[in-house]
Amino acid sequence: MKLQQNTRLALYSLLEFAADPERQISAAEIAQKYEVSSHHLAKVLAELSRVGMVQSVRGVGGGYRFVGNARRLTLMDVMAHFEDVMPTESNHGTGTPVGRAIASVLTEIDEIAKASMSSITLATMLRLIERQRAAAATAHDARPDSAAKAHGKA
Repeated sequence: MKLQQNTRLALYSLLEFAADPERQISAAEIAQKYEVSSHHLAKVLAELSRVGMVQSVRGVGGGYRFVGNARRLTLMDVMAHFEDVMPTESNHGTGTPVGRAIASVLTEIDEIAKASMSSITLATMLRLIERQRAAAATAHDARPDSAAKAHGKA
């Protein structure tokens, strides 16, 4: 499944904010981390603010902070603001048994993807991110050259 850039930016931002809900993070900081346009990101953040997922904090040290519930907010909740999540209907070839069969399978795939995205919360994503970080750190520490460097033997 390919997500539009606005959806990806919204997910990146929300996961950054939800990881530390008390911290205010600037759009520039997120834009730099993910190598995206801060102007484009600002539009996405404005939409997230409008729907009540983040709060804009003005002034020195301002930025945005998460105000949603990471245990309840799903990927589909976010995607619904930036993606066309309605099933795509194509009349192309559906007048034939083959066309109807293909349309049926594609519709089923769309429904499975929606159900999956509706069951994955930001909290679930944060746990996945943490597990991946821990696995990467373990793999890095297990490399022979990193162990030698850690003990000053390199």
